[in-house]
Amino acid sequence: MEIILKEDVIGLGYKNDIVNVKSGYGRNYLIPTGKAVIASDSAKKVLAENLRQQAVKLAKIKAEAQAVADKLQGVALTIATKVSASGVIYGSVNSLQIADELKKLGFDIDRKKIVVKDVKTVGDFVAVVKLHKEVSAEVPFKVVAEGAPVVEEAPAAEEEAPAEAPAEEEAAAE
Repeated sequence: MEIILKEDVIGLGYKNDIVNVKSGYGRNYLIPTGKAVIASDSAKKVLAENLRQQAVKLAKIKAEAQAVADKLQGVALTIATKVSASGVIYGSVNSLQIADELKKLGFDIDRKKIVVKDVKTVGDFVAVVKLHKEVSAEVPFKVVAEGAPVVEEAPAAEEEAPAEAPAEEEAAAE
């Protein structure tokens, strides 16, 4: 069954997309809830005219989504959670926690637009934020044990130590 989506449906498509779905899903859920209409010839012509009129508006929305994606490129999150002695998280880190951390940084992003793999251990991971059907951004995040000291300064100290060592060796060689 071919339908025209009237709003974004996660996992199916975006507003004004023409998609094929099973008849039962379309007739029993999408059409009665107002999320879609049957894609008849007249409905397709109306859709084409509406899309022509909204082309400028859609370009502006995409540009705004791209601007947010560009701002998200420099963001790295750290999520503190309760961890067992073996390094396994009690529960898991999900899109809601990532959305909360982004909100603290000034990004108001719906958690439904954040896609994250199942995170059940401490470490570095990446979440994908789908801002528009053509624009998405990857946000790296680090899961750490709650109450553990932040170890971000230690790698910088390690990098400086090897740089000093060759200078000392050269002085000793002279």
